Amino acid sequence: MDYKFQVVGIQSQLEMGPIAENGSVREFKDESVFSPEPGTQKMQPSHIGDCGSVSGSFQAGGRKKWSSGVYKSIKTVLLSNKLNLLMPFGPLAIIIHQLSGHNGWVFFLSLLGITPLAERLGYATEQLAFYTGSTVGGLLNATFGNATELIIAIYALRSNMIRVVQLSLLGSILSNMLLVLGCAFFCGGLVFYQKEQVFDKSTAIVNSGLLLMAVMGLLFPAVLHYTHTEVHYGKSELALSRFSSCVMLVVYAAYLFFQLRSQKDIYVPIPEEGSQNGESTDDNDNETPEISKWESVIWLAIITAWISILSEYLVDAIEGASHAWNIPIAFIGVILLPIVGNAAEHASAIMFAMKDKLDISLGVAIGSSTQISMFAIPFCVVVGWMMGQPMDLNFQLFETATLFITVIVVAFFLQEGTSNYFKGLMLILCYVIVAASFFVHEDPRPTGG
Repeated sequence: MDYKFQVVGIQSQLEMGPIAENGSVREFKDESVFSPEPGTQKMQPSHIGDCGSVSGSFQAGGRKKWSSGVYKSIKTVLLSNKLNLLMPFGPLAIIIHQLSGHNGWVFFLSLLGITPLAERLGYATEQLAFYTGSTVGGLLNATFGNATELIIAIYALRSNMIRVVQLSLLGSILSNMLLVLGCAFFCGGLVFYQKEQVFDKSTAIVNSGLLLMAVMGLLFPAVLHYTHTEVHYGKSELALSRFSSCVMLVVYAAYLFFQLRSQKDIYVPIPEEGSQNGESTDDNDNETPEISKWESVIWLAIITAWISILSEYLVDAIEGASHAWNIPIAFIGVILLPIVGNAAEHASAIMFAMKDKLDISLGVAIGSSTQISMFAIPFCVVVGWMMGQPMDLNFQLFETATLFITVIVVAFFLQEGTSNYFKGLMLILCYVIVAASFFVHEDPRPTGG
């Protein structure tokens, strides 16, 4: 009875109306608190049309959200950088090729059109690196940073332009070691001019050793050729190049295992240096991905495909541009092409150096040179072997000597583990000397050509 009176009291306070004497408690419970009628009313046939309109609004909202996401991604990737103003020169190069066929203008416009694409390729790689970690991100940065040079090399190899392949890959190594690293040291030294920036010496020593091994692989075929000590003339040099390329690919695979397993923090900057300036926490807070992981993958595929299309026109116009402008092919292959292909490395290395993260700058610049010398060049030799092209490691005496001297100079600069703007300036001026040397260098005709 007490329970019944309590329920009646509650009902009277809520003004729910009179309760019948028989089963009053059950009626109150069923109708006021646990009644399923509101739920069943939503599923009545008269409201099915309303549910359809709601689902249709959800579909329209999802479609609108998807379109806004696509617009935001396009705006972030294509409209957020002033360098992207050069992108229309790519289609313009194709139009001029179809209308006039002037190789000089086609080469120049293709060069301008590829420049922002190479930089955006590095940007998409950096965005993907946020989801893969620092070690894999550094490797991805070096890999896709060299994608432009590798695509150009494969198209030139298919066109039987072996010398262009050799010169462009050699120029990419020189550009990364002297120009990219020099700009990183110079800009970082200007920002932190009151102190010397510090980086991990062990990483630099490993990369310097790999670069010296690559020089050894390029030096022996050239020495064998110029000393005329081949057992089988015209065959031993090519056989040695293919064997050395396979060995270098094995060494590079072991190097990747060494990075990913034994040295997982190889691309992680030294934390003490950033904490002294009080900037590491701010940088880490600001460093958030601007696009999603799948957007990064899709943009990588789109940009790589567009670079491949423009690279074909660029390679076809190299010889015509050399004759039209009276510029040696060696200068075009060693200086002009790598500057365009290394746009991503330039931007990344300078940006990280100005944030006092020289370990990442070294991973981009020196790591990129290591990847070209130990992977891209041997890979092109193997691909040429499959294509039936006599691609070898004989880069001629002048080019091999230039590479050897450059590796020695950079190794001396890296042995202290410190950098400043003066070291960067010296590296940049060394690159200027190399560029002037190739401008007055007449490339010899390849033997057997």
